Amino acid sequence: MGFGRQRKFETEGELYEYAVGALGRRMRSVAELKRLLRNRVEADTEIGKTLVELVIRRLKDQGYLNDAKYAATYSTLRRDNEKFGRRRVVTELKARGVHGEVIDKAVDETFVEVNEEKQAREFLRRKRLQKPRDNKDAARIFRQLMRAGFAAKTIFGILRKWDV
Repeated sequence: MGFGRQRKFETEGELYEYAVGALGRRMRSVAELKRLLRNRVEADTEIGKTLVELVIRRLKDQGYLNDAKYAATYSTLRRDNEKFGRRRVVTELKARGVHGEVIDKAVDETFVEVNEEKQAREFLRRKRLQKPRDNKDAARIFRQLMRAGFAAKTIFGILRKWDV
């Protein structure tokens, strides 16, 4: 098991096969895949840049790479599985290099019928967080809900209903 240097690809076919394999392991945004491919070619040369652009264009044409689908799927999974709030999903998609307009559209469609308070309560249940005993516990729960992407208004509403 070696941790030597990564093999650099010199042809479009090799780079394309690598990209398809990377997409087969998990969905990626265009920016993520570009970063991954640049590490596998001589990125500072014109040939390397051209190879990356050719592979990206080919994957887009074949429908393997689509930021709009990626953002919609990602936000749905984070909403349903992780019970995260809207802000957390937006932040994560920005970190993955998805364009702002694409994020707004996908997240708006995903969270259109979501009751944020209900989603926050499901997050608390998923994390097995109980009613806080004192202000220190309430502050901890507040921070966790903020990190999970919920609005302060929603969090205060939940804490108020718990009489904290």
